[in-house]
Amino acid sequence: MSVRRITAALAVPLAVTMVLTGCRAQESTAPQQGKEGNKVDFGVTNEPCPEAIDKSKGCIYLGTISDLTEGPFRALAVPITDSQKAFWKRVNQQGGIGGYEIDVTKYVKDNKYNPQIHNQVYQEIKPNILAIAQTLGSPTTAAILPDLKSSNIVAAPASWTSLWGFEDVLIESGANYCIESMNSVDYAVDKLSAKSVMAVHLAGDYGDDAAAGAKFAAEKRGMTFTDVKTATGQDNQSAAIDAIVSGNPSVVILTNSPTDAAVIIGQAAARGFKGKFIGTSPTWNPGLLQSPAAPAIKALYLQSGPWEPFGTDSPGHKAMREALGNIPSKNDGYTSGWVWSYPLKAALTKAAENKDLTRAGLLAAVKSLKSVDYEGMLPQGAGNYADDPNDAVFRQTEISQPDETAASGVKVIEKFFTGPTAKDFDFSKPCYQ
Repeated sequence: MSVRRITAALAVPLAVTMVLTGCRAQESTAPQQGKEGNKVDFGVTNEPCPEAIDKSKGCIYLGTISDLTEGPFRALAVPITDSQKAFWKRVNQQGGIGGYEIDVTKYVKDNKYNPQIHNQVYQEIKPNILAIAQTLGSPTTAAILPDLKSSNIVAAPASWTSLWGFEDVLIESGANYCIESMNSVDYAVDKLSAKSVMAVHLAGDYGDDAAAGAKFAAEKRGMTFTDVKTATGQDNQSAAIDAIVSGNPSVVILTNSPTDAAVIIGQAAARGFKGKFIGTSPTWNPGLLQSPAAPAIKALYLQSGPWEPFGTDSPGHKAMREALGNIPSKNDGYTSGWVWSYPLKAALTKAAENKDLTRAGLLAAVKSLKSVDYEGMLPQGAGNYADDPNDAVFRQTEISQPDETAASGVKVIEKFFTGPTAKDFDFSKPCYQ
């Protein structure tokens, strides 16, 4: 049995599981005969999708649970969701999968970045979907993880916590927050001559995972390390700003929301801080270059990320831009939403080849995937869900800098690389544990 399977049982504390998933009976349905000889159960119909291109095809329904109205990541989540709609429309235009088109529009729910709401809306759509095209957020996804596992529901997480590498039902893409922060610290040492690092971050699977990676790298590289937790909300950043100004680290690994990042960077700079910030991927939004903090961001900020930004010249990036058409903002939420869709497409294709589009059949297909074709948006070797985490985990990230002439406001200055800390790291459990 792989480490991915062994560690899964430790992922979510029992008390949280009981509260958030409740005592629902596991629904079941006998597999049916579907299109082209496929075995099907939940979320797959012989009737066409509501917006079908080819009405002779059946429909596979995928759910989406995202931060769409009032949560801290809505500026990223709305483009992620729109990009995934464009991705699956392209799949349908290319003939669909196994006699079916894919619907990601009927079962879209807002989680407001709240774990309990996330679980509630998940339970509402669960009987009607085969899989989940997007479950946004680390703590929110953790709230439904026990039920995903007991129900064999495959989901593409819109987050990068290292926990996902140990969960068969979650098909993550790109390097996790832990590795991203390791690489950022190594970059800071090797390219910026950094001597000390401070992790300023949200609590939970998102921020704690990034902070753990920063700590591992700081220890390996002989740096002073300081850990500072903060909360969402512009009025909740004063303690973090005080810590930055008084501690004066060489580099701050920043892991929170874009609006909070603007407050922290802008006010720290106003109080004389001259060190560097390297923001974990969800901290960036091109709107920051129009914020009052823009001068400080241009001077002090670098952006780490799991893949190249919106304007990159790869086949996948080109396909994404063509599918999206003329959009007003080139937010890299679009890029992420597109990339996150490739593994689910690969798994559905494999399941259709196996003539088994049941939930269990899709999960079996995921477990057989050694790699995924990301159309150049990630290098070869990405998308391994078959091997143990230490062998399968993707360890390359990038560093960008703000650039108003770039499509999404950042320009890559260090292409896909693996620092010495991430290269040697034994990935035997989630970093924040």
